[in-house]
Amino acid sequence: MRIAVVIPCFKVTRHIEDVIARIGPEVEYIFAIDDACPDNSGDFIEQTIKDPRLKVLRHASNTGVGGAVITGYRAALEAGADILVKVDGDGQMAPELISQFVQPIEVGDADYVKGNRFYSGSAVREMPWVRLFGNAFLSFITKLSSGYWSIFDPTNGFTAIHARALESIDLDRVSKRYFFESDMLIRLGDLRAVVIDIPMRAVYADEVSGIRISRVMIEFLWRHTVATIKRIIYMYFLRDFSLASLNLLFGVILLTFGVIFGAVAWSGSIASGVPATTGTVMLSALPIVLGFQMLLFFASYDIASEPKVPIQRLRITTRVPMRADYRAKSRN
Repeated sequence: MRIAVVIPCFKVTRHIEDVIARIGPEVEYIFAIDDACPDNSGDFIEQTIKDPRLKVLRHASNTGVGGAVITGYRAALEAGADILVKVDGDGQMAPELISQFVQPIEVGDADYVKGNRFYSGSAVREMPWVRLFGNAFLSFITKLSSGYWSIFDPTNGFTAIHARALESIDLDRVSKRYFFESDMLIRLGDLRAVVIDIPMRAVYADEVSGIRISRVMIEFLWRHTVATIKRIIYMYFLRDFSLASLNLLFGVILLTFGVIFGAVAWSGSIASGVPATTGTVMLSALPIVLGFQMLLFFASYDIASEPKVPIQRLRITTRVPMRADYRAKSRN
């Protein structure tokens, strides 16, 4: 399979030369995208790096990491790449791991492979505590919104994807900024693509993160909440309707009724000074218990229904013909 590496470039002139030099011979194409970098990363790469596989693409204005990666993806698809690997240019990711990332895709076991910095206890101890807390929180809400319960570290940008899976995604609708990695997982979950983690160790040196946690956390939480609601409605009430759908529906109804009825009865008892009767307590407690049990059944069903068959084996895409579509966009 032909492998392409996509590198978004923004203020990476201190690291990019070493990153590209460490990309192995298994890679056929390298696309570096200068995302309107104030350090002129594109000019620096062309002047200092002489690699026949390398092509520099430029943006007139900054589009964010997602926008830069999408530009590289389209160029790689146009070149005929079968597997597309995304590597950051800041030196946090080891290009030597590219062969490990593409191997599950080459043998047909996965459609999308991503790095996981939490596999090793020693690696976790090296991570700043802010990153640990943020990734743990984002991992949980991404499980809810994407349906990939077995993955972790959703914002990890070291990824590999099969061209057939990528062609099935409407890249015009994918988030262009920091939500890009999470949005890719959400859209792959909608396609029922198989996603797996690969252990990796991140290197934290003198790079400066452009993410401001306080600024993006509310946006991330809102986007994941909307995506979770959409996924559940589509998967369990539009695409399919099963016993899990009934458990979710009645579980929510019973739990909501029990909580509201219990709160009203409790406040009335406090106001009147008369203890609630046993029947009143049971009428509140029983729906809560039953509703909670039904929601647990739904959660276990959802976890067990994670995609198992890669869509690359199915040899189908949701948009046809895709290659021609990307050629038309590249000409424009």
